Amino acid sequence: MSRSRAHLLADDRPRESGGGVALAQAPSDDTGPSGGGVWSGMVMLFTAFEPSGDEHAAPVIAELKRRHPELRIFAWGGPKMAAAGAEIVERTGDDAVMGMPGLQKIREHQAINKRIEKWLQSRIVAVHVPVDSPAANFPICELTKRHGARVVHMVAPQIWAWGRWRIHKLRRLTDMVLCLLPFEQRFFERRRVPARFIGHPVFERVLDTRKLAEQRATLPDASPRIAMFPGSRPDELRRNFPVMLETFEQIRARYPRSAGILVATTERTRDVLKQMAGGAWPRGMDVRVAQTDAVVSWADIAIVKSGTVTLQVTHQRRPMVIFYKKSNPFFYALIRVILATKKFSLPNLIAGREVVPELIPYWGGHTRLTRAVLKLLASDEEKARQASDLDAVVRQFDGLRPATMAADAILEIAARARA
Repeated sequence: MSRSRAHLLADDRPRESGGGVALAQAPSDDTGPSGGGVWSGMVMLFTAFEPSGDEHAAPVIAELKRRHPELRIFAWGGPKMAAAGAEIVERTGDDAVMGMPGLQKIREHQAINKRIEKWLQSRIVAVHVPVDSPAANFPICELTKRHGARVVHMVAPQIWAWGRWRIHKLRRLTDMVLCLLPFEQRFFERRRVPARFIGHPVFERVLDTRKLAEQRATLPDASPRIAMFPGSRPDELRRNFPVMLETFEQIRARYPRSAGILVATTERTRDVLKQMAGGAWPRGMDVRVAQTDAVVSWADIAIVKSGTVTLQVTHQRRPMVIFYKKSNPFFYALIRVILATKKFSLPNLIAGREVVPELIPYWGGHTRLTRAVLKLLASDEEKARQASDLDAVVRQFDGLRPATMAADAILEIAARARA
């Protein structure tokens, strides 16, 4: 052990760093089973750079603090992680980028990495938990590993989908990968990467039936009822919403008593959607903010931009059509060359086959989407088949408690670090 590291372990008095964050204490030598300062002075670091990462990390942090309030949990993270009990060193995720980051975003992350390295020089971090965002987190794992931390990846990097050469880097930069999807553990273990399937938080949630009934009562009595999820980021809305809008107009022409509810993630997103529709806002369409579960419960079918929301629709076994449009179809030609999986959407990936119509890649106007949606609406048999297949997907997550199992795994790795 270096003299400076031994000095930090010996000196457990809190001090102020240049950033105003108290120096964390070194781990206690107490080896009792629980409570009473068992983990006193143990430091953990969470790093998350997307709102979804903030959501995934928060319940795990809350569970760790519930079991062991004496743990010091620092984070580069968001408001939910702070509310769960993490000491936020820097706020992240407010301007997250989807896809390939631009030069400015790359430079921002390089600057963050330098600040993290400086922060690590005055702390002994036992466990680093990078949450999703492998492009941003891998360089930080290099730093924390170099400083002697154990690394537990939360949300497995999608190496099974593309870039399988990254498995060597992951093997070097992790002590365990926590997998949200059932096929991931087997994939990583076959490649000598320690992994554990903990389940997805979407399927752990117990829906509030009374609240859903109250919200459903405010939605239109119509037939058929269409839930629509266009995404949240401006570039997603720009590409996907016009196609949804045209598709709903075609549905309305075929089914005059139909109604459609768009789900906006925020008030700002709702304003953007109405602005984009302009004077062409169709009859029978409305928009609700942050009412995903209620709108899914109300709907006969859903039209969904690919993403995690497909699992929320799956949770309620609602038939759906999934699509995702990119501005340049040549992008998908390139992606198809490097992808190791034939399916993109999460329900189909989990099922291991196409149980939901998946129009990915999507380009052009509304015709393909309209055709798929009308076909689904016209077939009670197809809707019933989808509901049954989605039920089989949901059953793969029965009995799993992601936050509890993640906390168990992190504490196991922490015990190794302390030993």
